[in-house]
Amino acid sequence: MSARKGPKLFELGVRAPDLKFEMSVRKLGFKRIAGVDEAGRGPLAGPVVAAAVILPDKIPKRSGLWRVRDSKKINQKLREELYALIMESAVAVAIGDADTGDIDRFNIHKASLMAMHRAVDLLSVAADFCLVDGLHPLPFPPSKSIVKGDSICLSIAAASIIAKVERDRMMLEYHKQYPLYNFDKNKGYATADHKQALLEHGPCPIHRITFEPVKVCLRSR
Repeated sequence: MSARKGPKLFELGVRAPDLKFEMSVRKLGFKRIAGVDEAGRGPLAGPVVAAAVILPDKIPKRSGLWRVRDSKKINQKLREELYALIMESAVAVAIGDADTGDIDRFNIHKASLMAMHRAVDLLSVAADFCLVDGLHPLPFPPSKSIVKGDSICLSIAAASIIAKVERDRMMLEYHKQYPLYNFDKNKGYATADHKQALLEHGPCPIHRITFEPVKVCLRSR
């Protein structure tokens, strides 16, 4: 019987995340380096969720952490497996979020930064430097933003997985409260069935009323 084949991680067509950024920051004297990323900027409903992850200084060559990839490039089953591995192996992991009230009050960009700050603040081991996915660093602690960091920086990729899995789990719970919108399947994103449900039933308490498809729905009712 042939051995069961694992996920084809190295056929994704993207560079594997590594620790080059973390190593360069350590050379500057920083020791506790957190990767920070968020999930849920685009959906019409639900919170934006961020994660901060501090990985060990050294990771053995055979460690499963080298299987970590950008959460968007791997399937749900593998995300769940890597989520458990990261939670078990990391020096510290924390989750922060900004709810729809924050998003509608401040806008999604500011709410995403709020969620990231909250995640960093909740780390059980305080970070003295952060590597942040995207264009915008955090003002404290010292940080560096990395465009597409979830594809090239291992600690950010780990944070992307934690944030994605945590947010998906939140949306499954919201589905129990608001089953008309199929949050268990669309996770709040603007799928055709989600927009149709909005037109038929109007928004629920976790919809982002400042987002255009939701505003269109409100105007048409």
